Amino acid sequence: MIYLPPLRRLLLPATIFLAIIVFYRFSFSTTSLPSFILHSPPPPQEGIRLLIADVQPKLFPAVNATETHLISSSRFYYDLSESNNQSTSTWTTQKPINQPALNILWQCPVEANRYTNHIRIPAIVRNITQLPPQSLKPEKRVFWNPTIISLPYWAENQYLVVSRIVTGGNHQENVMCEANICYVGSDDDAKPGEKPCTEDDLKLLGPAGGMRCASTPIALNVPPTPAEQCYGKYETYVDVPGFHDPRVFWSGRGEPLMMVNTQYVRYACFGLWMIDLRSLHPPLQDLLASSPMHPSLGPLKSYSTLTELTRNPPETRSSIEKNWFLFFTSTGESYVHYDLSYPKDTSARGRTFAKLLGNGFATANLTDALELPCLFDTDATETDGAKKGGTWHQATNSLRLILCERKDPHCRQSPQNSVFFAVVHRKFPNYLDLPLRYERHFMVWSASPPFSMLGISQHPILMANETASGWTQSRNWDDDPANAATVAHTKMHRNTTEPYGGKEYWAYFTYTVSIAYAWARTGMDEAGEKNVGYLDDEVVLGIGIDDKGQGFATARAGDLVQCLRACPGRGKEHGDDEERSEGSTPKGDVQHG
Repeated sequence: MIYLPPLRRLLLPATIFLAIIVFYRFSFSTTSLPSFILHSPPPPQEGIRLLIADVQPKLFPAVNATETHLISSSRFYYDLSESNNQSTSTWTTQKPINQPALNILWQCPVEANRYTNHIRIPAIVRNITQLPPQSLKPEKRVFWNPTIISLPYWAENQYLVVSRIVTGGNHQENVMCEANICYVGSDDDAKPGEKPCTEDDLKLLGPAGGMRCASTPIALNVPPTPAEQCYGKYETYVDVPGFHDPRVFWSGRGEPLMMVNTQYVRYACFGLWMIDLRSLHPPLQDLLASSPMHPSLGPLKSYSTLTELTRNPPETRSSIEKNWFLFFTSTGESYVHYDLSYPKDTSARGRTFAKLLGNGFATANLTDALELPCLFDTDATETDGAKKGGTWHQATNSLRLILCERKDPHCRQSPQNSVFFAVVHRKFPNYLDLPLRYERHFMVWSASPPFSMLGISQHPILMANETASGWTQSRNWDDDPANAATVAHTKMHRNTTEPYGGKEYWAYFTYTVSIAYAWARTGMDEAGEKNVGYLDDEVVLGIGIDDKGQGFATARAGDLVQCLRACPGRGKEHGDDEERSEGSTPKGDVQHG
């Protein structure tokens, strides 16, 4: 016979248990949004989350890559040695006051090209091939728009590359592979994890080596999204399935995320969605759960399914939304940066960003209401026609940067020396209104609330072997003393016109798709540290070439964020006169170079 104790014996334990639940609910409830939020967010709206059901990566056959890449002549891979830079000088721009940690941002160790206004940094663009070693079939597909992240230091391979495939325009295709970099030259030229290039590598990548997939690329099978808000001139987008313009990056919590542009469901015609790459490529989950130093199940997934990102309030949305990027604070909070534009008229948004609240929901705009625009329109005062007509566009994901060197024993992270940076393009059209060139600028803003804009490149940045359309080849290379001497000699002894000999154009135009800290930086490099680095850390840039090719470059973070023009900071509350505040320059002193 089963004995049941009287119910009164359970009364005391039940009372204690209930008291614990009540205490927990009232003591650990979530707090309200931070005080720096300027506008209360509207009520949450219903979001869309699509399940990734039965996704099986489809393997593509490997074929020849020779037509996929631009195999540039070896003369474009030149040495930026001291002998070639005798004309350089050091000078500083007008800089914000009371911010010594930011001084490195305003220093310009090289002079700008007198014709194009570009400055060059000592890094070259190299090629990428999706054709893995020991492939027996040629590659006939054309890859472009590479977006790249480095893998943790214990991974078998160095990088993860996602590329678009050039199609006939009726659909979109994107593939992913793990890849490694090979180097040319002595062992002293190698960076951590790189291997010497083989003959087969050089045949596919060119004389400078580059990045090569370690295995056959797999298709990224992201579920299609229905286009329920495409009307009028946007109706044709309904019939173009597949996502485009993917951006891969590490979150501040160590999640490998991918943002894609595809049809919106409720908010607009085209918009931005997010998904964790581990949902598409399960081996990434195994990799992140196998850290030698910190074994775990891997970072939690914030975007385990395809999640639609929003912009609030509804009247701020556009039919086509694109080029957003995220930034992540040291405390793990996520923000989405929508726009960075100068106000041409009363309808312009200016700078807008918001805090992500979960499931794709976001607050209203959090930009400081007194922040003055950092961008400007120079067309009215510009005398060079090649420099007129440019428009600004956000281009890449963001990275957090500590403004001191990792090797410095006194370097410590602080709110004063922590910033974010990302690439913005200034896009110039040709006479057919097609892209003529994308000028690469780096924008920098504070890593602490209210995340004020600090500066932007005062000169467009070129890699050592890049050229800028809109000027002759001799003017493109005027900043290279050896090439300038060759041109001058040719002009003197030959009564001829362009080209004068020397270096030629490298590509019609290039544009930056992604930035990421390079593989195996000094010290432990866990997934949660992939989004933050120091001035002496290497950054790998994914670069698109002529909308039909792809490349990459690796450069010191400090070289990318040098020679900035300081942003004007905050104005007075009533807008009478601009006030000089911390992080600003006085009116009239801002250099518009």
